[in-house]
Amino acid sequence: MSDSKPGRLIVIGGGLAGCEAAWQASLCGVEVELFEMRPQRSGPAHQTADLAELVCSNSLRGAALENAVGLLKEELAELDSLIVSSARETAVPAGGALAVDRGRFAQSVQTRLAARRGITIRREEIAHIPRDRPVIVACGPLPSDELLADIDALVRAVGGKHGGRLHYYDAASPIVAADSIDCTQMYAKARYDKGNGDDYLNIPLDAAAYEQLLTDLRTLPKHQPKDFELDAQSGRIPFFEGCLPVEEMARRGDDVLRFGPLKPVGLRDPRTGSTPYAVVQLRKENVQGTAFNMVGFQTRLTWPAQKEAFAKLPGLSQAEWLRLGVMHRNTFIDSPRLLDCELRLHGFEALHFAGQITGAEGYVEAAASGALAGINAARRILALQPLPVPPQTALGAVLAHLQNTASADFQPANVTWAFFPAPGARVRDKRERRRQMARSALDAVRGFKAELGRARAADGTLCARVG
Repeated sequence: MSDSKPGRLIVIGGGLAGCEAAWQASLCGVEVELFEMRPQRSGPAHQTADLAELVCSNSLRGAALENAVGLLKEELAELDSLIVSSARETAVPAGGALAVDRGRFAQSVQTRLAARRGITIRREEIAHIPRDRPVIVACGPLPSDELLADIDALVRAVGGKHGGRLHYYDAASPIVAADSIDCTQMYAKARYDKGNGDDYLNIPLDAAAYEQLLTDLRTLPKHQPKDFELDAQSGRIPFFEGCLPVEEMARRGDDVLRFGPLKPVGLRDPRTGSTPYAVVQLRKENVQGTAFNMVGFQTRLTWPAQKEAFAKLPGLSQAEWLRLGVMHRNTFIDSPRLLDCELRLHGFEALHFAGQITGAEGYVEAAASGALAGINAARRILALQPLPVPPQTALGAVLAHLQNTASADFQPANVTWAFFPAPGARVRDKRERRRQMARSALDAVRGFKAELGRARAADGTLCARVG
């Protein structure tokens, strides 16, 4: 990094948050250097050297405005988000969700970043965070040991013994080759016939098949965590409740899976006219439909155990697994006590954090935090006043979670309506109330964008008006 220009914004990490941060800062009119250590060095969850690689699901979740994450995507789109526009450009059928072709999505993000004037992509590892220039740390939840040690030193200096890094566990679901599936034992249907109505393959389970799956998930061998991965007080794995391994859900009760990822509601089998006891859903992984993801089947079962258990599911006896489930440690900082409302580390005027390392859980939330950090860092570089995020927006809700000092035990979380301010006029119907909140939020985001001083040139490209 010796030839890096001091006046440029440095973004550490080429994931969704880092890419969005670099993009948004560039739209504000500053030069950016985006550093990504791959392919020279890879993290434990990565499969490729692509920027914006989706390492878990290929779904960016719900698209409807009554859904908080759907509204968040629309707000980011209003801000000309790189991640959302690339996702929509490379979408695959997924009912009421926005899912993407992983490879095409990453390629879209990379191509547009490389073509953007003022953004330089550096395939180089940063192990020590510069203290003498503007930086956004968007290294993701699995930084290298060297960078993690440097982050540790920074946050412990700021927060003392109560402000150190924390960790939780995340997992990825298996992916199966489409031509190895026996589709005669399944039916195509999206829940409640959303989307095209056939965006998912559904494996119906009767009570006996469901019980067999529970038994396998509870008894088959699992990868054992290392000592350093366990919670020091409880001695147990500190799972993130929003992304539990499927075997952990099975352990918690006989019906947890049937009311969770195997919920049959809205998935009546058109061949029989009845609703199955439980349903395993397969979602397309790419546009061609040559691969399917097992929805909600993130797991820490050993790979032989996964093959044994899932081969018993109807239609998967001859399955070719393109990827089996994996589990890995994710790291995050105690953001409410370490970061200010601009996502700056307390005591460091030019050092921002973004992405999953802040506790912004989920692809869209990570990108949103990257957008906010990119805008905030750019405005500081340009000597402009901070621009408060409208609290009635989903962007404001993401920030409110990261600023929630009321909770002593900060945990990563997806965006929810809980962090929106209560609407002024109470509307009885929840869906209508949320539609009204969404309309208000989008109006506020358009005003926020206008205050940023962004304009669209006559040829449709984005430019910035500074000052």
